[in-house]
Amino acid sequence: MISLLDTLTQLKVVATITFLATLAGIVHRKLNHRRSTLPPGPPPESWIFGNKIQSAFAYRKFEEWTKTYGPIFYLRQGLTPIFVVGRYQAALDIMEREGTALADRPRSVAAGETLSGGMRVMFTPSGVRHKKMRKALHAYLSPTAVQSHQPILMRAAREHILDILENPHIHQMHARRYATSVVMGLAYAKSPKKHDDPDVADVTRCLVRLGKNLCPGLWQVDNYPILRYIPGYLDELWEGYREEHALFTKQLTAVRNQLTAHPTNPPPPSFASYLLERQASLGLTDDETAYLAGALFGAGSDTTASAISIAVLAAAQYPAAAKRVQDELDRIVGDRPPVCADWEGDRMPELHAFVLESFRWRPVTAGGLPHQANRDIVYQGYVIPKGATVIGNVWSIGRDPAVFPDPEAFNPQRWLHEDGTLREDLKSYPFGFGRRVCPGQYIATASVLLNTALIQWAFNVRKDPKHPIDELAFTESANAHPERFHVLFEPRIKGGVTSLREAMAEYSEI
Repeated sequence: MISLLDTLTQLKVVATITFLATLAGIVHRKLNHRRSTLPPGPPPESWIFGNKIQSAFAYRKFEEWTKTYGPIFYLRQGLTPIFVVGRYQAALDIMEREGTALADRPRSVAAGETLSGGMRVMFTPSGVRHKKMRKALHAYLSPTAVQSHQPILMRAAREHILDILENPHIHQMHARRYATSVVMGLAYAKSPKKHDDPDVADVTRCLVRLGKNLCPGLWQVDNYPILRYIPGYLDELWEGYREEHALFTKQLTAVRNQLTAHPTNPPPPSFASYLLERQASLGLTDDETAYLAGALFGAGSDTTASAISIAVLAAAQYPAAAKRVQDELDRIVGDRPPVCADWEGDRMPELHAFVLESFRWRPVTAGGLPHQANRDIVYQGYVIPKGATVIGNVWSIGRDPAVFPDPEAFNPQRWLHEDGTLREDLKSYPFGFGRRVCPGQYIATASVLLNTALIQWAFNVRKDPKHPIDELAFTESANAHPERFHVLFEPRIKGGVTSLREAMAEYSEI
C-alpha cells in the first residue's frame, strides 16, 4: 500500500519534471524566437552558452564573419542575442538612422557596475543620470567650447615636440604625456611635466585596467549576472574600483579646496571647477561629479594618445602620404609652426584626409561599444528584437570594399574629391554612433590634427631599418594601442635641432 509520504514524494518528482520541462520549453522558444527573421551567423558552440567570442582582437574575428555571413550577422551569448554590424551602409541604416532605438547600453556588470561603480558615463543606461552627465559634458566639450581650449592644446603640443627632440625612442610615452596633460589641464587645471609624472602613471594604470576588462567575452558575469554573488569572483574589479574612485575623488577634492581657500582669487578654470560651481543646478552627487570629471581625465587621454601614435606609424610606413601633408604645410605656414587656426574651415584638406584615414585604417576603438535596442528594429527583412545587443564593428565598417577599395592600404586620397576638397559624403566612426557618440570627439580630433601637423612640419618621420614595423602589432585591450615601434625623427627646418628648439620655445597661438 502506497503511503501518503510516498504519494507526496511522487507528486514532487512529477512537479519538478514538469517545471524543468516547462523551463526548457521557455528557453527553447526564447532561443529560437523569430529564428526565420534572424540574420545568418556562426553556429553556437553550445546550446546553453551560445557562441564563444574571443577576448583578444574580437573585432578582427568579426570581420572574418562579416565576409562570410554578410553586413549584419547574429551571435548569442547565454540568452542574449547579439547583432554585429560590419558594413558601411548597414551602419548608416541601423547604427545612425535608428540611433534613437539604440540609445541605451546593455547591462555591464564587470566593467560598468563593478569596476566603474555604475558611474562611468560610457556605461550608464539611458535615463536621468545619463542625461544630466551628458548635458554637462556637451556644455564643456562642444565645438565652440573647444576653441577656447586651444591654448591648453598648443602648450602641451609644444612640450610634445620638445620631448621627442630630447628622447625620440619613447615617442609613444610622450604622446601619452601630451594627452594626459591636455585632459588634466581641462579637467583639473593641472599639467604633468614628464612622461613619468605620478599623475600620468595613475591614469595609465586605471586605463590599462579598464581596456583589459572591456574585452568581449572576458567576464561571463555580463551574460549571467548571478555569478556576481560568487565570493571572490569580482575581487580584482572591486579593488580597481576603489583605486579609481580614490584617484578621482582626490583630484576633485584638490580643486574644491582651492575654490574654498581662495574665493576671491579662484584657481584657473577647469571642468572640475565648472561642475563644482554648478553641482546643485546639475543635480549631481559627489560621486557623480568626481566620476564625470574623471571621465574626461581618463578615457580622453587613452584614445588620443593612441591616435597620435597611429598617425606617426602611418607617416613612417607611407612617406608619400606624409609628403603631401608636408607640402601643404609648406604652402600655408612656411617657416613658422602651424597653429589650430591654419586648418579651420577645412583649409588644409590633405591634413584632414591624413587624419581621417588614420582613424579608418587603425581605429582606436576598433570593436566599438555595444548598444541595446529599446524596441524592435527591422532591417532588410531581419528583426533585431527589443533588448538585443547591437555592436557596430568599427574595424569592419571601415573595411567595406564597396566604399573603401583596397581597404588595407593607407590612402588619404580616398577622403578627397578630384579637385582636392574634402568629401562630405564619406563618414568615419571612430567615436561611435548615434546618441552614444563620444562627447569628447571634437577635442580629440583637434589634438590629433594639431600634433600631426606639428610633427609633419618639424620632422621627416622615417622607418628605422634596424626595427621593422609590424602594422598589425596592437595591444589586446578594447582601446587598441600600437605595440612599441621605432621610427626616426629627422628635423626638417633649416638649422636643424637648434632652430627647432628655438621655434618651439617661442610657440604660441597666432
